[in-house]
Amino acid sequence: MKALERVSSFVGNTFAIWVVLFAVLSFLLPSGFTWLADYITPLLGIIMFGMGLTLSTSDFKEAFKRPKEVAIGVVGQFMIMPLLAFALVTLLPVSTEVAVGVILVGCCPGGTSSNVMTYLSKGDTALSVSITAVSTILAPFLTPALIYLFASQWLEVSAGSLFVSIVQIVLVPIVLGLIVQALLKDKVEAGVKAIPLVSVIGIVAIVTAVVSVNHVQIAETGLIIFLIVVLHNALGYLVGYGLGKVMKMDPKQQKAVSIEVGMQNSGLGATLAAAHFNPLSAVPSAIFSVWHNISGPIVATIFRKQQEKENKSAIDKSHSA
Repeated sequence: MKALERVSSFVGNTFAIWVVLFAVLSFLLPSGFTWLADYITPLLGIIMFGMGLTLSTSDFKEAFKRPKEVAIGVVGQFMIMPLLAFALVTLLPVSTEVAVGVILVGCCPGGTSSNVMTYLSKGDTALSVSITAVSTILAPFLTPALIYLFASQWLEVSAGSLFVSIVQIVLVPIVLGLIVQALLKDKVEAGVKAIPLVSVIGIVAIVTAVVSVNHVQIAETGLIIFLIVVLHNALGYLVGYGLGKVMKMDPKQQKAVSIEVGMQNSGLGATLAAAHFNPLSAVPSAIFSVWHNISGPIVATIFRKQQEKENKSAIDKSHSA
């Protein structure tokens, strides 16, 4: 078990490398990975079940202890990213499928990677986990409604079908994970340490499947999609941070909200796109998954350095006084 824990920790810490490596491999050798497309939905279900095992009632209690801060993060998540996505695909020349794909990932809740990045940034990790938990539970209701609101002008959107899909692949596995954790408790604790490994394998497989199936379209339109994803992600961090400042949150909370808003559950975006829209609509989510695992550590490092600088300045001032 110790060996599995070490492997899981190593793979979790090198997540970005594996995502990039297999995205490139599946682009260069697509025929070797297209079979994975049939398993996108169950893979996300497994990831969400793992998320349920790692959540606890304290994560939800935190939301009741600090409803204002959690509400700011959740509202920011479901307001800022969909609006930014809609603005970018309206202003930039993209196909219908790409526009829907960008809006779709913008309407998804935050991903669990945001909790790790908040921790690394020395932000408010408890707040980050609570925002992720609450936004994920609300996703079956808010994500379909937002996709319908922003994307129905491009393609026919069935909010009801999206709702059923999100309940099946997000809500049910998370609730099952919570139930298993509550019933087995200590027995589950050992297995929880392997969850980073399972999550990495699942997300890498989803990205690999999407890239292999769409390698031709990516070669033709990949650059503009990448540009939109980078802008969307960067603006999400900036506007989220600004929202925290405007709402007079403390610096640690500002970091948590910034990262929560900027990072999306791209696995959910890819799964919904593959199930309900054109396969090309899943590409923005796949590229987002690759990119936010590069941008997340960069933002976390910037925030951490900023705090270290502020701490040093405060110490220098106290010494000089």
